[in-house]
Amino acid sequence: MTRTVAQVIVDGLADLGVGHVFGVVGDALNPVTDAIRTTEGIDWTGFRHEEAAAFAAGARAQLSGDLAVCMGTVGPGSVHLLNGLYDAAKSGAPVLAICGQVPLSELGGDYFQEVDNDLLFRDVAVYRATVTSPSQMPRLLESAVRAAVTRRGVAVLTVPGDLGDRKVDEDRPARFALPRPAVTRPDDPALAEAAEAIAAGARVTLLVGRGAQAARAEVLRAAELLAAPMVLTLKGKEGFEEDNPYEVGQTGLIGNPGAAHAMDTCDTLIMLGTDFPYRDWYPKDCRVVQIDVREEHLGRRVPVEIGLTGDVAATLRALLPLLTPVSSRDHLDEARERFTRWQKGQADLADPAHDRRLLGRVRAMFDNRAEQIRPEALASAVDRHAAGDAIFTSDTGMTTVWLSRFVRMRGTRRLIGSYNLGSMANAMPQAIGAQLWAPDRQVVAFCGDGGLGMLLGDLMTIRSEQLPVKLVVFDNRRLGMVKLEQEQAGLPEFGTVLDNPDFAAVGEALGLTGIRVTEPGELDEAVRRALALPGPVLLDVVTNPDEVAVPGKPTVSQGWGFAIAKIKENLP
Repeated sequence: MTRTVAQVIVDGLADLGVGHVFGVVGDALNPVTDAIRTTEGIDWTGFRHEEAAAFAAGARAQLSGDLAVCMGTVGPGSVHLLNGLYDAAKSGAPVLAICGQVPLSELGGDYFQEVDNDLLFRDVAVYRATVTSPSQMPRLLESAVRAAVTRRGVAVLTVPGDLGDRKVDEDRPARFALPRPAVTRPDDPALAEAAEAIAAGARVTLLVGRGAQAARAEVLRAAELLAAPMVLTLKGKEGFEEDNPYEVGQTGLIGNPGAAHAMDTCDTLIMLGTDFPYRDWYPKDCRVVQIDVREEHLGRRVPVEIGLTGDVAATLRALLPLLTPVSSRDHLDEARERFTRWQKGQADLADPAHDRRLLGRVRAMFDNRAEQIRPEALASAVDRHAAGDAIFTSDTGMTTVWLSRFVRMRGTRRLIGSYNLGSMANAMPQAIGAQLWAPDRQVVAFCGDGGLGMLLGDLMTIRSEQLPVKLVVFDNRRLGMVKLEQEQAGLPEFGTVLDNPDFAAVGEALGLTGIRVTEPGELDEAVRRALALPGPVLLDVVTNPDEVAVPGKPTVSQGWGFAIAKIKENLP
């Protein structure tokens, strides 16, 4: 029997191993969703908002490395997909978006709900095509999938509403012919030049990102030979925090004094698999050697003396025999000492009794901060009780700060977030995608109250799919990062206060187990219970809205701005 355009698409995705398609149903895509309904090996997961569906698809693609698929119908649905697709694109996640469109005969006539998808997705997609004839299938599907997978980005395939149920002219299976990844390294003269440049410095620091994850052994060997402190990007935490005597944590606004010292005092910086974007945090007047598989990353953030294009593991294996060992450990020891001292101070902050112990009874009588829950304590408790193979997601903002500082990526833990786009509201929908990818693993979402509120409706998706996601809500009644940015600039807090509901009660009303914590003494047991319960859980923890995350290298202007802001906030 000759198949329809929709059935060719769905059969091809099922054969490729796409287990779930995320989206919102709609008229133009009814033939596609009906084909999913009747096809073995591929399931439909209905969301309440297409943005959440796109975030979920991006999360699944990031974690698996394989193609993930989302759908939105006609103009409004396509527009709703856009933010989640931007996140996937900036994260290098292979995602196929199938978008419904007005009938082909109406296309270009400003029809009801019509949007120019080619224009809409031009900036975000590595591939865009509209099916205008059944004879184009499965060729357009094959091209879209190959583009998404080989270029690690978003492909958009638009299907007009009157095309999906039409019979294809040439009924053949889709053949994707996806290439096996090539492992490349620079040639020998380039490696020798890099080794010579590295040997010219006595104080070497490694900046390690997610692109080096498959090169753990080689990176540790390089750190050993060069007596080099290892600064990790946020995305580089995964795979490098456990059993690593060279690690000094993160740099940037979420960083610490040890990492700042390692960066500021080095004479040679070696960047491994990272495109760390914050130029103000790079060292000045030092030579830089960068290894990255993507040639366009070389020198993009900081001037590079030697740029090596290639797989980090393969390149380091060839480079290690050429390196001259560094005998002095002073640079490493100084950075590690600062990092260890900072970690101890952070552990003190995470103690629920910290305020009372530090401020004493007199302060406790007059300052209600002593009775509030520190976000540091919440993040630390989650770290203690979460599984060794847990998958973490985090909303952009202060929740990411607390996760970066207090959750260690030990064991086989995984971590994703909107760390390139920096979108709000990503943690909960990404957790949905993660849980559907790994149904037997614990998935923990660090949710800001602002982020959760933005896409609150998809708590119903968690309920309807009965996903055992654990949502940890840092309920400080603020857009916390914006508040901090305002105050550091000397501005009084404005527009950041959130009139939140009892999120635990909302979760209960929507079919989740809700737990609300308002007292420090209840925190540890509540976290332990929330993570141990079966099924979906929303843990709503009311945290101190005035808690400040001090950057690894605070400036006088930041401190002065904060003081001025506080004066303005307290003026009548």
